[in-house]
Amino acid sequence: MADTFDEECDYLFKAVLIGDSGVGKSNLLSRFAKDEFRLDSKPTIGVEFAYRNIKVGDKLIKAQIWDTAGQERFRAITSSYYRGASGAVLVYDITMRSSYENVRKWLLELREFGGEDMVIVLVGNKCDLDQSREVEKEEGKGYAETEGLCFMETSALKNLNVEQVFLQMITRIYEMTRQKNLAAKMEDKPINLLNGKEIHVTDEVTATKQASSCCSR
Repeated sequence: MADTFDEECDYLFKAVLIGDSGVGKSNLLSRFAKDEFRLDSKPTIGVEFAYRNIKVGDKLIKAQIWDTAGQERFRAITSSYYRGASGAVLVYDITMRSSYENVRKWLLELREFGGEDMVIVLVGNKCDLDQSREVEKEEGKGYAETEGLCFMETSALKNLNVEQVFLQMITRIYEMTRQKNLAAKMEDKPINLLNGKEIHVTDEVTATKQASSCCSR
């Protein structure tokens, strides 16, 4: 794990946090990026983001996590930020059933504006408030399985599973990116012609491989 910004990274991945206002998106991000939690956290206006460097195998990955406002009046502003994101953390509050019911709406929006291969993790936050639970864990997990999403319950307050959520998403993005790179290189095999010459079908593609300039703060 590395937290310095001046190191040269191998990849830069963008991900978004989405879900209703008040489900704890901003505290999940601040817990992951700075290991901080604010009881007086205010609604996000527009979009905020944070970086963190993460080591996956022998690769250093800069995760750029965007925190999008959950209020309806800001959704037109934030929809453009889904584009270019490799991953998304879709958050609901286990003590607020309406936030879980709105997951379907957010997922539709994600799939409209996001890429086909976006890695999506469904997160039931505030699991430390189990006595006030309105959404059972099995229900959230079952929906995630139906939609092909990863799933985890978290507590930003207690710092429970927060790290695991982001690491799971980023590791999965990296694995998919590596597979695409390998497939692209395989397609670049030369074709031998009868006259002994050879041509290359495509130039080598490195997908989201980033130059060091992309990894500066």
